[in-house]
Amino acid sequence: MKKVVTFGELMLRLAPENYLRFVQSDKLQATFGGAEANVAVSLANYGLDASFVSKLPTHEIGQSAVNSLRKFGVDTSLIVRGGERVGIYYCEKGASQRPSKVIYDRAYSSIAMAKKEDFDWEKIFDGATWFHFTGITPALSDEVAEICEIACKKAKEKGITVSCDLNFRKKLWSKQKAGEVMGRLCHFIDYCIANEEDAKDVFGIEADNTDIYGGKLDREGYISVAKKLTERFNFKGVAITLRESKSANDNDWSAMLYTGGEAHFSKKYSMHIVDRVGGGDSFGAGLIYSLVEGFTSQSAIEFAVAASCLKHSIEGDYNMVSVQEVMNLAGGDASGRVQR
Repeated sequence: MKKVVTFGELMLRLAPENYLRFVQSDKLQATFGGAEANVAVSLANYGLDASFVSKLPTHEIGQSAVNSLRKFGVDTSLIVRGGERVGIYYCEKGASQRPSKVIYDRAYSSIAMAKKEDFDWEKIFDGATWFHFTGITPALSDEVAEICEIACKKAKEKGITVSCDLNFRKKLWSKQKAGEVMGRLCHFIDYCIANEEDAKDVFGIEADNTDIYGGKLDREGYISVAKKLTERFNFKGVAITLRESKSANDNDWSAMLYTGGEAHFSKKYSMHIVDRVGGGDSFGAGLIYSLVEGFTSQSAIEFAVAASCLKHSIEGDYNMVSVQEVMNLAGGDASGRVQR
């Protein structure tokens, strides 16, 4: 079984029920999530050997976070235990023209306070074929950024494929700092994943003739972005998700994979969104799975987009779908008819 290692922060998610606002709600639903953990859950559901690496406290909340991954078959044996707190994020789901809101309470979390000596990457990467992290993780602290670089160097030394979702978060660091740190890390990355804004925010590379807020996307502009990223960092592939937002509830969703000098565009899905959080992570997981399994470039991008489309219909961060469900949608069954 092929082994994929992901590295990042697993957080407690607190959210009002349904579409209530923070100021309306007298109770919050507690679940867990985090970019790289979300990827690991998807990959485990697809049948891969998925290991999640992080640092979590030994108390009951930390254990609950670990348990949330174990029940989906994610290998949690490499999670370092220690520190004092689990990071928290509060999520208010948007509706119609009101956008969703996320408030972070993750300062001084166990992973943010982690040290280089906490992680034995030689042991962590034993038997691994793929390593994945996102731009969220090195944003947690300078020390964690160094840990990411150490991990990337070890992965390349061992011939492991490395992927990264740029995932710029302005609440965690500045565009300038992100550009500096990710600029170093990208030289170790084989496959880069980004959305409409990431390449611009992190590296100043912008698609022409595109207005993400007005819902206007230009394909040639994104090919140009992917080509420039590839030339700068010598990526094997660049995947860009293309979200056309009509409202908080209704988006058109597609993506492009640029590899070998060619751009492969997926079909477009019109989605009515149940929960948007984790949508990009489910795309990344779908792409990793399909590339690990040797799909063609076109089949890979179709699988990744279909997987992410399904995630938008599921509450919580984790994408709880099977390979067959994704294949059915990618193959053209988008009717939503009852399966009997």
